[in-house]
Amino acid sequence: MRTLIIHIKTLLQVREPGIDKVSGAAMAELPYLEEAYLLLENDIILDYGLMRDCPVLEDALIIDAQQGTLLPSWIDSHTHLVYAGNRVQEFVDRINGLSYAEIAQRGGGILNSAARLNAMEEEQLYRESAVRLEEIMRQGTGAVEIKSGYGLTVEGELKMLRVIQRLRENYPMTIKATFLGAHALPHVYKDNREGYLQLIEALIPKIAEEKLADYLDVFCETDYFTVAETERLMALGNQYGLQPKIHVNQFTAIGGIAAAVRHNALSVDHLELVTEEDLAALQGAVTMPVALPSCSYFISIPYTPARQMLQAGLPLALASDFNPGTSPSGNMNFVVATACIKMKMTPEEAINAATINAAYAMGISATHGSITRGKKANFILTQPNIHYHELPYAFGSNRIAKVFLNGTLIP
Repeated sequence: MRTLIIHIKTLLQVREPGIDKVSGAAMAELPYLEEAYLLLENDIILDYGLMRDCPVLEDALIIDAQQGTLLPSWIDSHTHLVYAGNRVQEFVDRINGLSYAEIAQRGGGILNSAARLNAMEEEQLYRESAVRLEEIMRQGTGAVEIKSGYGLTVEGELKMLRVIQRLRENYPMTIKATFLGAHALPHVYKDNREGYLQLIEALIPKIAEEKLADYLDVFCETDYFTVAETERLMALGNQYGLQPKIHVNQFTAIGGIAAAVRHNALSVDHLELVTEEDLAALQGAVTMPVALPSCSYFISIPYTPARQMLQAGLPLALASDFNPGTSPSGNMNFVVATACIKMKMTPEEAINAATINAAYAMGISATHGSITRGKKANFILTQPNIHYHELPYAFGSNRIAKVFLNGTLIP
């Protein structure tokens, strides 16, 4: 089936095949066509061009964009979307002056989420997670990575990964799964750190064999997992085909970025604190830096120094960090707006970071992230006569009229 979308005010992020990411000064460039059309065949972008060259197709479904702007769907390469309940009390605790570390020491944080998840039946966990997935689809996200890490037990981690697998099977969303067993040290292993590391190591081959995850993650941070422990797990993950995607430099810089680069990590995520050594380690690496600005917003920590990183010639991606404790929103429109407002990224840079570079950070740049012939027909259509600068400018308003995934309108 062919679908022809006509009278597009601005067709945004138009690129030729072969461009998998943009870096440094090139992130300020966002190619587009004015007064354009887009032709789909089933779930694939077949062609595009100026309206004056629009083909006449009698057998195609015609959709009038009514002078809306069309751009690729958002790609969210870092989420913890599968979780149980919420952590609203911790939100109030922070307002009352407690820090992230103090909340964790009182039994909150990751261990709080783990206790809730292990107590919840798998079917209920799936239903709650499906509601969140449907919400971000309507907000324009067309591909999402979801991590485990709130189980911290064999059964809890496998339960999370099974839920992610069910979401992948039941929704028209491109979903990647990441095994994050090394998210925190469970209370029962407080005096047996090596025992927990061995439990994770025993799980990796099973997860790989059952194809329950695409990637491996570790929270490489002071008071969580050391650089040496992270390298140990990354090496084993690579051995079993689970490429690393690492939490690093959220609160302290301990050498995790250089370690991740050495192990060919696909991405390093958070980076609220970045040193000159970190910038040097990322030069020429296959590893994509990923910023999570809504986390910084929600728990009042520094923002990733985007301008410093772009001036160093690096690429940068954006993601939501959707989770119940430090970023309880998967709204990528807000992420893009916050990157502009708080990180001083231009709208062009932020949109590049949330589309083509985010696709790279998910390992799907060959099929997602730009308006390119042969790529998936996943895109956002705005309301009529909306300039794309209004997407971050009107941060509290919904400027999206329609969302298409796999060439089909999402209700």
